[in-house]
Amino acid sequence: MFATRFAPSPTGYLHMGHAFSAWTAFEAAQAAHGRFVLRIEDTDQTRCRPEYEAAIYEDLAWLGLEWEKPVRRQSAHMDDYGAALARLHEMGVLYRCFRTRKDLLDGLAAAPHGFSAPDIVAPISAAEEEDLLAQNKPYAWRLSLSRARARLGAEWEHLGFEANGIWIKAEPERLGDIVLARKEFPASYHLASVLDDGLQAITHVIRGEDLAEAAHIHVVLQALLGLPTPVYHHHRLILDAQGKRFAKRNQSVTLRSLRESGTSLDQIRARLGLSVA
Repeated sequence: MFATRFAPSPTGYLHMGHAFSAWTAFEAAQAAHGRFVLRIEDTDQTRCRPEYEAAIYEDLAWLGLEWEKPVRRQSAHMDDYGAALARLHEMGVLYRCFRTRKDLLDGLAAAPHGFSAPDIVAPISAAEEEDLLAQNKPYAWRLSLSRARARLGAEWEHLGFEANGIWIKAEPERLGDIVLARKEFPASYHLASVLDDGLQAITHVIRGEDLAEAAHIHVVLQALLGLPTPVYHHHRLILDAQGKRFAKRNQSVTLRSLRESGTSLDQIRARLGLSVA
């Protein structure tokens, strides 16, 4: 059965861009007589707040959306992500990375022209790792593409996905050795999203084109974890009058403020270029 989802993070109030994405997914599910799933991606406990989560339910109800219950909140399922991470560790496709964000930025600045962040991370020697662990240095778990390729063997060459009606060969090297977990974040967006889509039997992932690149690495995780690859649709982004993406920090365009100002749903749909009843 067709199943899609809307998966916001409660780090601020929803805005026009969220409305467009949620409506697009919901109406696709309705047209296919399928499932519409709401998922709360709240693994970042330093930024997520309960009042923003409550506002998500209120805003989506105002938009006229209905979703399956209970809603999956990622913060309540850390054991699932930990188990998936342990499986990947057992496969030998993870490594500890002790480089900080500043280290990576400094390394990128010093790298030859044309290099990018994925070019400057790699496993270190066992002796170096042992020494850093003894110093209690913080680290992140990264997915080694070279080890993943060796693990998947011939399957690697056939990795790909359908996006916007076109078959695309996966190029995970675009993102490099991504972070799958940190001490403060037990699961990155990539790991949690891929696992949840599999557990919730999501067949179609409908999201903004800013996340199109993520599919190239998600198919690798899906193959390693034995999960199906959904069909992807990456829709256009909604921009403000200055041509910039809407941001949660811009309170004037939140759905909450628009509702309070008396803006109607038809007015919002018209501004988004969607059909009006």
